[in-house]
Amino acid sequence: MQRSLALACLALTVGATVGVGEVTVLIDHNEGNEATANFHFSRVPRPATNDAAAGARFQIVTGEEDSNSGGLEALNDGRTPDEEDQPDRNFFFAAGTRGGRIQLDLKKTTPIWEIHTYSWHPGTRAAQVYTVYGATGAGEGFNPEPRDGSDPAIHGWTLIAKVDTRSQYGDSGGQYGASIRDMSGKLGDYRYLLFACAATETADDFGNTFYSEIDVLDHRDTGGSSSGGASKPAAPPFVARTPDGKYEITIDYDRAPDMKDWAETKLAPVLVQWYPKIVALLPSDGYTAPQRFKVIIRPGRGVADTAGTRVNAYVPWLRREAGGQSVGALVHEMVHVVQQYGQARRQAGAQHNPGWLVEGMADYVRWYDYEPQSHGADISPRNLERVRYNEGYRPTANFLHWVSEKYDKDLVPQVNAAMRQGLYDDAFWTQHTGKSIQQLGDEWKAHLKETNGK
Repeated sequence: MQRSLALACLALTVGATVGVGEVTVLIDHNEGNEATANFHFSRVPRPATNDAAAGARFQIVTGEEDSNSGGLEALNDGRTPDEEDQPDRNFFFAAGTRGGRIQLDLKKTTPIWEIHTYSWHPGTRAAQVYTVYGATGAGEGFNPEPRDGSDPAIHGWTLIAKVDTRSQYGDSGGQYGASIRDMSGKLGDYRYLLFACAATETADDFGNTFYSEIDVLDHRDTGGSSSGGASKPAAPPFVARTPDGKYEITIDYDRAPDMKDWAETKLAPVLVQWYPKIVALLPSDGYTAPQRFKVIIRPGRGVADTAGTRVNAYVPWLRREAGGQSVGALVHEMVHVVQQYGQARRQAGAQHNPGWLVEGMADYVRWYDYEPQSHGADISPRNLERVRYNEGYRPTANFLHWVSEKYDKDLVPQVNAAMRQGLYDDAFWTQHTGKSIQQLGDEWKAHLKETNGK
């Protein structure tokens, strides 16, 4: 359903060149089938690709970006999300925080006529709650980065408008567009804009809005909902299916088109072959593995990470390792897709799963099932003294392999099942091997020294 609301006007002094104006905030809300990647509203224009914000510099003044966010570039890249829960196409502050402040630098003083903001999420992260300020940067005592708790107005900033889409629709999910405009003329002449964003709710850790785009118009928009420029079309992601047709894997390389051949001819064949194998390796009672997951090849630091059924793979490292470890690293991440230990965390009384074991298990599957010929988890003689069973990744993978071979070849599936059900604790090892985890660790280390001639 699509609905609109014109909020009460605010009489504000919007800048030295304008005087007192009448600022209006229009809010549109799409839900259900009305919410599509076109972001089509009745009165708020669709996201633009040629607005003044497209070439602006965005920075976080206060707050912390969520690790699963698409980064500040998502706010002005002209690419709207394809679906309602697509973290990498939105910017949002970290879970458990209460928002933050974003500064937008247009690089020169610009006549601003309208500001449009867009968001999309199935839950409380759809609503928008923020206050926007403007500044030329020329006033005495101007502070370009006013921190949380300080009033920007005392640091040379002018209040433009307050937006809170919850006033009409609560914190319901869907797609929101907010349009800020002055019915009598410009909003003002500004170089800088400051968005002070608040969480939509604090009942849980997930109240920070999924902001999809911020547009700043340096001209009067007279074209209604069809103006503003169409959203930049994204290349359709590559979709691969397992031979039995049961599982679907999407690889999105739109932000790294040079990785297309590698993604389709090197990565995809391995993922569709190994995903069903990993599902079979890590079963548990009553559990059904995700039938779909997505790999997003994107700019960023590090190697890769996984949240639920989304794998982020970072371009700089992938390019360096395209002929080396890149595919194996994503097999590791695919194990995390199958693990799905987050389900256990939501159960009352569930035990915390240690990170060393989560990562060690993923590396165990990688180094001992997917590519055992590489001996990637072997422990070198120079590392024998300081290596620990609970170090995670390769050392823990080596430990799991040793204890499985010596005590129980089904131990890894069994510990996985316990972790998935929220039942794991260190007593697991005594129950299944007759020895404590520390005793096993000592025995494993003695074995390593013996087999290395020490």
